[in-house]
Amino acid sequence: MHRNEQLYNFLVGNSPQMTEDWYKLVEGIEEEDSVYSTNDPEVIKNLKEQNQDYFLHLHELFINKEEDFFKQFKAWSEELARDQKHLKTPVHFVVREFMNSEQIYINYLKSFFKNNSDKVDIDQFLSWNDLIRRVVNLSIYIYIEEANKNTLKQLTAQKEIINELSSPVILLRNNIALLPLIGDIDTARALIILENTLAQCAELRIEDLCIDLSGVAIIDTMVAHEIFHLIQALNLIGVRSTLCGIRPEIAQTAIQLGLRFDDIRTTATLSQALEMILNN
Repeated sequence: MHRNEQLYNFLVGNSPQMTEDWYKLVEGIEEEDSVYSTNDPEVIKNLKEQNQDYFLHLHELFINKEEDFFKQFKAWSEELARDQKHLKTPVHFVVREFMNSEQIYINYLKSFFKNNSDKVDIDQFLSWNDLIRRVVNLSIYIYIEEANKNTLKQLTAQKEIINELSSPVILLRNNIALLPLIGDIDTARALIILENTLAQCAELRIEDLCIDLSGVAIIDTMVAHEIFHLIQALNLIGVRSTLCGIRPEIAQTAIQLGLRFDDIRTTATLSQALEMILNN
């Protein structure tokens, strides 16, 4: 049986000192981008309050049913793991502090066991240790999972921004514009290019668009089809398209792949494309 009200009262009574013991391990640490290396009194106060809250939730293990405890603790830990200051701190620093908290906690379990060895046997003490390690491991898992979600969310947002910035329609003169394409084009980016280009051409009332491929390193069947789709969609809204800047190695690859640009206006350079547009 893991529940023990005397142990619970002992831990609750020592909670403030447990937090101070934990912070002694943190104080003076100098780490870049770590919330624990702060000298801000308000941040330090908040860190101690969070640690104290963490310990108080751990104490509940010794007065509640194990199943009920883990259900409640998991929900609370998921909310704690979303704390932005900790999410901005490198994961290994946060994991280290979970492990430091675990060691502090076990030290107090040892103290209680030594003072109550006549009432608590070694098997009970070891079972408490195992339970605390399980709880802390759960905390670490939940935090890492939340940190991973946060990282993926940031990467997705950054990728969307990069994709939007990498497919701008640039107004050159009158109703003529340029779409410079740079880098690899996958299905997701091709969709963004299609949507952004159509929207910008409609907004700027573009009549002729030069699609510059000089910055595209690789072209395959998929990329070619996406370019064809873009040109067809532009044609539907009244925009004439001209491909320019196809590099020799790209042209050679296109021939090897059997890709045909017979029905599309192409020029070697942007200046030639502009001259063709102005003379038509």
